[in-house]
Amino acid sequence: MQNYDVIVVGAGLIGAACADALTRRGLRVLVLERGMAGGGTTAAGMGHLVVMDSPPAEFALTAYSLEVWREIVPHLPEDGEDDPCGTLWVAEDEDEMAHAKGQARSFATRAVRAELLDARGLSQLEPSLRTGFVGGLFLPDDRVIYPPAVTRFFLQRAIRHGAQVRERVEVRSIESTRPGCMAVHTATGRIGTGQVVNAAGAFAPALTPGLPIEPRKGHLVITDRYPGLVRHQMVELGYVKSAHAGSGASVAMNIQPRRTGQILIGSSREYVGWDSSINREVRGRMLARAAHYVPALRELSAIRTWIGFRPSTADKLPLIGEWEPGLTIAAGHEGLGITTASGTAALIADLLTGATPAIDPVPYHPRREMPHDA
Repeated sequence: MQNYDVIVVGAGLIGAACADALTRRGLRVLVLERGMAGGGTTAAGMGHLVVMDSPPAEFALTAYSLEVWREIVPHLPEDGEDDPCGTLWVAEDEDEMAHAKGQARSFATRAVRAELLDARGLSQLEPSLRTGFVGGLFLPDDRVIYPPAVTRFFLQRAIRHGAQVRERVEVRSIESTRPGCMAVHTATGRIGTGQVVNAAGAFAPALTPGLPIEPRKGHLVITDRYPGLVRHQMVELGYVKSAHAGSGASVAMNIQPRRTGQILIGSSREYVGWDSSINREVRGRMLARAAHYVPALRELSAIRTWIGFRPSTADKLPLIGEWEPGLTIAAGHEGLGITTASGTAALIADLLTGATPAIDPVPYHPRREMPHDA
């Protein structure tokens, strides 16, 4: 028997945002989560909301998502920890500064606020940085949130609109029973629905064989409380090259201030399957890279290290759209899942209700051709 219009599998930030968007369109939604809501990749990541200038499809989705986030953040509870701190992209040399200037021109043509900084402006904006950097690019409209709390916010709002949320329910399979009818099988039985949204992140291929998603391991370290030491989200301009690196382990400076006064330090990436052990060599490289930019980090007390698994695709774009009739995918967002959760949810709601999407969904289609040498 069909009990729901849509079953969303996965209650990370993306699944929760999808549930919220769908219920606000009047659909009957059930959310199934194998663990605790917001407890997987969502809890393991940074809460950076950032607009990226390239490639075009990445810019379109991140810029649109930030527009949607700006409508959401005034309604977030205090534990959502919204911080409009902006993003400071740091240029270590003239080559990186040339890249920053190109980004600034690109953002200017797209009506995104971005401020080029020389060495003096950089140090004035972020005194924690060591001297010697040539400049940077400041995006004042980027921000930081606390993803687990925002996930709860989306789910609570969805529940108020009639959704049901079930945690600690492992989905074992998804099948089409007949045209217009889908079934989700769990340990306790079969649940009927009209549509399924697979938002299970790096686990999505286990439920939808053939999805081009691989887990990509990353480390994060958080410090004790040092209020005011770091003022902005800081990222090195070589970060994108690191994020798009091939199979080897890569690290890049990514430092985030938290509303608690703590400092979150990243980031690393490596393809090692589901190996959840801490790679001390990679973590050491990551921390050394961060201290290269902010020397004071060497004197701070780190209180915890953890790892997470980003759902990675070969072309670094997410999978959003219909995989087969009745089954829609919202996964594969790699390191931009927090940023793009809002835009992804809006696209999913548009696609499932027949509305015209605000941006072209074609670049994110889950059956698009993938590069073979990525």
